[in-house]
Amino acid sequence: MKFSITAKTEKSALVYVADNVAGLDALAFTDEERNYISEAMESDEALINLNRYTQQVFICHIKPKGEEWQTAEKLRKTGARLAETANRLKQTALHFIATSAFPNAALLLAQGAALANYQFLKYKTGEGKKENTLKEISFAKGSISNADLKQLDAWTAAAYKARTLVNEPLSFLTATQLSKELAALGKEAGFKVTTLDKAAIEKEGMGGLLSVNRGSKEPPTFNILEYKPEKAKNKKPIVLVGKGVVYDTGGLSLKPTPNSMDRMKSDMSGAALVTGAMYAIAKLQLPLHIIALIPATDNRPGEDAYVPGDVIQMMSGATVEVLNTDAEGRMILADALHYAKQYKPALVADFATLTGAASVAVGEHGIVCMGTAGEDLKNEFKAAGFRQYERLVEYPLWDEYGEQIKSEVADIKNIGGPTGGAITAGKFLEHFTDYPWMHFDIAGVSFATAKKGYLTTGGTAYGMRMLLDFLNHYRD
Repeated sequence: MKFSITAKTEKSALVYVADNVAGLDALAFTDEERNYISEAMESDEALINLNRYTQQVFICHIKPKGEEWQTAEKLRKTGARLAETANRLKQTALHFIATSAFPNAALLLAQGAALANYQFLKYKTGEGKKENTLKEISFAKGSISNADLKQLDAWTAAAYKARTLVNEPLSFLTATQLSKELAALGKEAGFKVTTLDKAAIEKEGMGGLLSVNRGSKEPPTFNILEYKPEKAKNKKPIVLVGKGVVYDTGGLSLKPTPNSMDRMKSDMSGAALVTGAMYAIAKLQLPLHIIALIPATDNRPGEDAYVPGDVIQMMSGATVEVLNTDAEGRMILADALHYAKQYKPALVADFATLTGAASVAVGEHGIVCMGTAGEDLKNEFKAAGFRQYERLVEYPLWDEYGEQIKSEVADIKNIGGPTGGAITAGKFLEHFTDYPWMHFDIAGVSFATAKKGYLTTGGTAYGMRMLLDFLNHYRD
């Protein structure tokens, strides 16, 4: 998608952004058109379409809904409808002209339109490869700031790249290929990528990552992404950690195929999310030193696969009794969280499709989070979640949940029983931290089985905008 600020509108459909019909008084509408628009606004139509035959005209009517963040989300969803209509009418470009008093109205509409316009057509052939006609979004001067335009461009590109990584099947995106994709994105955006191969991982003693990988013929990788500007305003780095299980069969604790294993190519959504974030961070040249760690492997029931009852020594030296090989995400994240200690970070935030329990509890409407970061940081994350409509639900890390993962034969075990599954997974991860830390379980929101608003089918990149918003407001 191409974005610009321009006065040229000859090839574009016009999109007027207005609070009421009075906001359109200075514009060239006929009396008949104005009456039609007025009647539609009175009927609370959010998206009004005029067909002038030589040019399509849209009016996006803004009617506040509750809190400001709720109105903002309504605008994004209206933008998604706008993109759908534009493609149906075979429009190639939209030109936004904002007269609304609502903050960033044109930006929010364009964001929804751009996110809704994403397609993954790599494996489509023939008539099935139907590409959207919409390619450009422009703004009249005064409808968007240069800074917001640059952010819209970077965030959209980052979301597209994160979604594509999730949508790629294992037949292409092995752990090794993921590392190659990360290197290419780093070169494109301007962040450094270092990849540890299996020999280096063994040298580091990453027992969690190596144990999950034992059943696979494909080697694991451990990826270190770093963006460090010359004048970073944070003295200590922020570390992002993304779960990179490129496919999860459950290992010997095999998943059922229907509605479970069939979409497990998305089990690296955490890795895709932090990669997309790093892409946008570098493109926008945020004044922050940020490191991302991505342990990557698939989880298969191969001949040498780890088994329930095994005891694994982790990179930290702690021992883990494995009672479920399908609780593999926490095993590889634990090594990454321990690895992060060497950076003496100001904050570590991990993103993972970690538990079905989180998905059951919150569904597709928010992210389960928990952590040891201070209340100020937690509140900043929550505020960013509301602004971007990627809302957070905080769970407690009470000591009683830690009791559930105590083992009779090792230091801890990798599952905690039938209750509190999302929290016991968090308590497991907490065991490997000694810094301010936040855990985001994106299991319920990372992958959509059907299009919903601006969230297209497949990978969603849900949570990435929340993270980027948080970083935009970060104060050391």
